[in-house]
Amino acid sequence: MPRGRRGGRVSALEGGPEEEAPPAAAAVPSALWASGLQPEAAAGQTLLRGIFEIGRSSCDVVLSELALRWWPIQPERPAGDSKYDQCKEEFIEVKDIFSVKLKRRYSAKQQGNGTLLGITLFICLKKEQNKLKESTLDLINLSEDHCDVWFKQFKKILAGFSNRPKSLKVILNPQSHKKEATQVYYEKVEPLLRIAGIKTDVTITEYEGHALALLKDCELQEFDGVVCVGGDGSASEVAHALLLRAQKIAGKETDSLLTPVRAQLPLGLIPAGSTNVLAHSLHGIPHVVTATLHIIMGHIQPVDVCTFSTTGKLLRFGFSAMFGFGGRALALAEKNRWMSPNQRRDFAVMKALAKLKPEDCEISFLPCIGSHDLQEWKAEGSPKSDSSDQWQTVQGQFLNVSIMAIPCLCSVAPRGLAPTTRLNNGSMALIVVRNTSRPEFIKHLKRYASVKNQFNFPFVETYTVGEVRVRLRNKSGCDPEEDDRRQAAASEHSFPWNIDGDLVEAESEVLVKLHPRLISLYGGSMEEMNDSKVTCNCL
Repeated sequence: MPRGRRGGRVSALEGGPEEEAPPAAAAVPSALWASGLQPEAAAGQTLLRGIFEIGRSSCDVVLSELALRWWPIQPERPAGDSKYDQCKEEFIEVKDIFSVKLKRRYSAKQQGNGTLLGITLFICLKKEQNKLKESTLDLINLSEDHCDVWFKQFKKILAGFSNRPKSLKVILNPQSHKKEATQVYYEKVEPLLRIAGIKTDVTITEYEGHALALLKDCELQEFDGVVCVGGDGSASEVAHALLLRAQKIAGKETDSLLTPVRAQLPLGLIPAGSTNVLAHSLHGIPHVVTATLHIIMGHIQPVDVCTFSTTGKLLRFGFSAMFGFGGRALALAEKNRWMSPNQRRDFAVMKALAKLKPEDCEISFLPCIGSHDLQEWKAEGSPKSDSSDQWQTVQGQFLNVSIMAIPCLCSVAPRGLAPTTRLNNGSMALIVVRNTSRPEFIKHLKRYASVKNQFNFPFVETYTVGEVRVRLRNKSGCDPEEDDRRQAAASEHSFPWNIDGDLVEAESEVLVKLHPRLISLYGGSMEEMNDSKVTCNCL
């Protein structure tokens, strides 16, 4: 951004609410209409008006309640001269500003606060593919009094965004991915939080379950939210801990949870793991700066959560799960954590495919109602069926069972493992893959990475559900060799569930129940992100 030039200093023009803005209808760009701001609303109540140098041009600048607008100051138009076109107006919406600083120049011999150059605004820009970007806008004016008035007004406006966090508890898993989470946080996340004036308290986890033990009992009253820096396992553990904490505070028994209460604090997810399915599904992209800016801007998304329980005992809260191939592949990966993340994943998938065998299951589920009734039962806290609570059952040999309350976007499935599911549409996707040949199953897996329909196979069935019960059937009566194999497998804990990338050993029957909007995550809605437009060419 330009600095003040000796020969081109801009004189200060003190502004205030009593001054009139230029006629709104005369010079409002089409971008204002595209963003949803009407001309009179964009002008709104004028708070300040003054002259600043922006991008090497002296500009008339107007700050209203909703937007900061400016246009170059042009010489007076000669009568009958048509070469002077209407000045191009630019603007940024006030809600996109997240910090303001006085811009100063310092020299080695200079004492005190340095030479004032003007004001710097820190802005959150919406780019393509759901990406957010931090940018700055310099308002150059050398008058201390003038800049002080504007600086205080910007600070007052920013203080009015009550949804933006001022203090955060940060949980950092230093072992995530290639042990890069610490570097990611201190190089990309912490500088932005510091610019935004957000206080942080960082805990670096030292062992598996550390975040759970910490968050269940620690004091969080001074914080506006919790941030997890890590992969899916870390994110799931922190979400589980926040929900357990909420139940404890509400005096609910976690072993008999029918209607759990919502988590009290929102959770921010910084993608820094080998898999970042939850953050990818939340933001539409596993991008660290985007995730950080959503937290800074206080963008909140309510998200559906599942409870996983067995024999009346809560196993955990989670967002998605796989049983069968997905669970066994994760179990193999966990046994080989000495490998790099990509090697471990590829090895586990190949070995699970080599030993591909179905499980004999009975799967009962409660179908969800149509979307026109969703708002009614969301308020009640639990889904209803479309047939008077009539459970439906499928049974047989299944290679994989997926139950997902979120789309589960990831690098190997850019459209999602459950592409028709949303973060808070009040339903889960149940995807069952019946027994088939290994080549056909591989063909099904490869479809996730392509534009073809991964469910368009005769052995794949999909359902939209509110509750699911998965029960391994008793194989009494089968041939002795198969019975011995199953008993040996059971003794080796062969019924692993992959819940949000965490390996969970479960008994032969697991109940999965959806709870609408049980937790709030820092993130913007995909529809909102896709509709937004960049309206300032100078940033």
